[in-house]
Amino acid sequence: MSLDELRDKLSSIDTGIVELIAERQQIVADIGRTKRDAGTGTRDYAREKEVLDRGRNRAEELEIDPDLAESILRQLIRSSLESQERDRVVAEGTGDGRSVLVIGGAGKMGGWFIDFFASQGFTTTVADESVEDGPGRFRKWTDAGIDFDVIVVAAPLAVSGRILAQLAVLNPRGLVFDIGSLKTPLHDGLGELARAGCQVTSLHPMFGPDTRLLSGRHLIFCDVGSAEATAAAKKLFAATMVEQLDMSLEDHDRLIAYVLGLSHALNIAFFTALAESGEAAPKLAQMSSTTFDSQLEVSEAVAQDNPRLYFEIQNLNKFGLGPLDALAEAANRIRDVVASGDEEAFIELMHKGRDYFDMRG
Repeated sequence: MSLDELRDKLSSIDTGIVELIAERQQIVADIGRTKRDAGTGTRDYAREKEVLDRGRNRAEELEIDPDLAESILRQLIRSSLESQERDRVVAEGTGDGRSVLVIGGAGKMGGWFIDFFASQGFTTTVADESVEDGPGRFRKWTDAGIDFDVIVVAAPLAVSGRILAQLAVLNPRGLVFDIGSLKTPLHDGLGELARAGCQVTSLHPMFGPDTRLLSGRHLIFCDVGSAEATAAAKKLFAATMVEQLDMSLEDHDRLIAYVLGLSHALNIAFFTALAESGEAAPKLAQMSSTTFDSQLEVSEAVAQDNPRLYFEIQNLNKFGLGPLDALAEAANRIRDVVASGDEEAFIELMHKGRDYFDMRG
């Protein structure tokens, strides 16, 4: 066969693969409806393992890379789960024309919540300084009023605290919650809402605005005095596969100081050291290793994110300095061990890390 004929044959196979994926997705949709009718969960880990194992075994029989087969199957499974979760959210949506106001709705996470509520049948309204006034859109949130079934505060942290306090004075009838990465700046506003008898709770989505599949993701709920409000907020996500975590406001910020504060600081320190490495900087940009590339990928994502938000996460958390002190102490300890040539102390540090990860399972 000529090169052109071989390419035509390959194109035909590629088209067939896409057509098979479309057929698979249709079957996935039918399976999703059957699961909903039967009242069973969306995800079946045993079934997923069976699919992956069978795919790897078949790949070995055909003498192709089993890792390639597994990678493709994992992507198909993930796409299937996304479709089933989305369809379940729509089918079981609790909106029924109820109304939601998202203050900060033009932001990344605010936009995620707008899309999420719209998929459930809510009538959505955006309030954000970056939008022009129009149908369902208000530059000033106070112009939108407070007559909504749900009000989500998705503004920057310092601003959110003030908005929550203002809402307490207005005493809205509906459910109110913030989605702040920190709760320290919001304590007063949340407390005022609770004392005013409002249905108020506090959420923290532990995922980004590009998230399409909530399986394996966490959503933190902090009860601020109204168990009814927290239960109502949880019900909004009942159709998804998100893992719901209960946490006090105090525990939230103490742990977030490590989960976000420490991880952000570590990556900022990493890319700062690279950027300030002098003549080595352009050469480092061209180099590669497995560990270096992995760290670069995470650090680049941090560098591209909102610096003002990252500063708020570091600066506004009353527990924030502890993890930073621990990071500085750990870096100095590593330096001292390396400078002194103490191999046993270095090995001990590595073993501590292994023990920690073993403990996490």
